Amino acid sequence: MVEYSVYTNIGSREINEDAVKAITLDGNFGFIVCDGLGGQGMGDKASKIVTDCYNECFINSQINESFLPKTFERAQSTLLEEKKKLNAKNQMCTTAVALAINENTAYIAHIGDSRLYFFEGDNLIYKTLDHSLPQMLALQGEIKEEDIAHHPDRNKLLRAFGTEWDKPMYAIADPITLNKNQAFLLCTDGIWEWITDAQLSELLKISSSAEEWLEKIIDAVEISSRNNEHDNYSAIAVFVK
Repeated sequence: MVEYSVYTNIGSREINEDAVKAITLDGNFGFIVCDGLGGQGMGDKASKIVTDCYNECFINSQINESFLPKTFERAQSTLLEEKKKLNAKNQMCTTAVALAINENTAYIAHIGDSRLYFFEGDNLIYKTLDHSLPQMLALQGEIKEEDIAHHPDRNKLLRAFGTEWDKPMYAIADPITLNKNQAFLLCTDGIWEWITDAQLSELLKISSSAEEWLEKIIDAVEISSRNNEHDNYSAIAVFVK
């Protein structure tokens, strides 16, 4: 059984440029979280275009290993076409992290710094690697992983939807075979910059549902970010029981 909970908040910004989508159809489940790049303008349009494209592809596709690559390619081409129509050359870019689940397998893809965390029990098994300058510095050993969240160049992304590319710039994770007591969290940086991996695990340990886990995560994020400017923050929690 799969259950999920969805949340998005404008934070202290004037516009919510995050977009989230959860879909259920014929026993399959689709989830996507996008974070439009606000500094470039029209990020809200970009994130909506990508989530809408994901929704359309999910409804009209088989959910297998080729689904997310095809969908991400479609989302990129759709977004570039819309940018051209609106003459938005340096605007309309977004991150994305997506999860697609069929009867027995979970598929994951992402671009940018929106993240997916995968737990078995309360143990963190896998999380996506940000396509950002601080993540690259961490991989090179120049900074610690925990320093990414508040690094001065944290918003410098190396990959995003809406930028021209000659080859696919998104990342596809290895498929995950579903078992009981698994959990996934998809979220924007407005969530993960204010909570640690250890906190996510501890909150998962004391949560009996996806909704309860997400509520506890949001409470922790809001406490941690109190008295700070807070970006839009969005997440989807998924339990496999």
